[in-house]
Amino acid sequence: MSSPPQQEVIELDPDALDGQESALGEDSESYTTSLKSSILQYKYENGRRYHAEIKDKSYWMPNDEKELDRLDLYHHIVLLRCDGKLHLAPIGESPQRILDIGAGTGIWAIEMAEAFPSAEQRPESSAAVVVSAPAECRPSLKLTRPSVPPNVKFEIDDVEDDWLYSTPFDYIHCRFMAGSLKDWPRLMDQAFRHTKPGGWVEFQDFEMRFYTQGGEFQPGSPLDKWCDELISGITDAGFDPEPGPKLKGWVEAAGFGNVTHRLLPIPTGTWPKDKGLKEIGAFDLVQFLEGLEAISMRTMTQLRGWTVEEVQVMLARLRVELKNPRMRIQHNMHVVYAQKPLE
Repeated sequence: MSSPPQQEVIELDPDALDGQESALGEDSESYTTSLKSSILQYKYENGRRYHAEIKDKSYWMPNDEKELDRLDLYHHIVLLRCDGKLHLAPIGESPQRILDIGAGTGIWAIEMAEAFPSAEQRPESSAAVVVSAPAECRPSLKLTRPSVPPNVKFEIDDVEDDWLYSTPFDYIHCRFMAGSLKDWPRLMDQAFRHTKPGGWVEFQDFEMRFYTQGGEFQPGSPLDKWCDELISGITDAGFDPEPGPKLKGWVEAAGFGNVTHRLLPIPTGTWPKDKGLKEIGAFDLVQFLEGLEAISMRTMTQLRGWTVEEVQVMLARLRVELKNPRMRIQHNMHVVYAQKPLE
């Protein structure tokens, strides 16, 4: 068994402790048509808009404008953490067919299309988890550009069903599907079958468990209890809330070679000394504070038995903890990319 990647240590900025809080307060046509129709049957809970339930599966996060803005911000955070790169896999200068699984707001696919104008982009929206990226469902896309590049095609499909593509892809990209899939090994197997020999896949996902390296964050704190509840709720629903550490094993089991696993800690807050990590932490704190209720409410009320009022009280305590630089809170993002062997 190969050893995990070495953990990066983020150094504390002593100046961040001056205040107790951070400075930032085809045969599939009819099936696809059916999905396009049903996906617009939104549900509204606690003042937020959610995806429709598809095939007895429902996604645990909202899909309203507020959430789409947060997802675009998180895209920016990931770009910063990956040194401005849209991909880490060495896909070459002219990939022709690219598939994006779980396209979210569509921003990654659009930026890839601009970076590789000769490539055909096919962002795959997972109807099983209902990540919004359908072609006609513009209300589910938060596009920051006036138009979609001509080499991008948005589709709705269920990535946990059989893939029906007749032509393989040069590069398959899948990002942040934690808590969204029930059968990750099958996804990897299908990705292997639909990747060209010599082509690449890249998976980016995270761990929901927050931690510290020398800070005051302790087991049993509000953040720790919140992690317990969220992880338990998503697990009880039959989904994997923390696929990040398992990605490498799944990719290898599917048959891919030249596997690279990178572990990228993301700080939450302005406590890091390094300027780049401080900026990342500032953005991560903003997106986390803005997304706390969205991340928590459906899972904790429907799956863990909390009342809305109880959730709100916990989140109030959690916000205080998140803003304290002495906690030195961070969480891990895992990036795994691999190549299909030449036949």
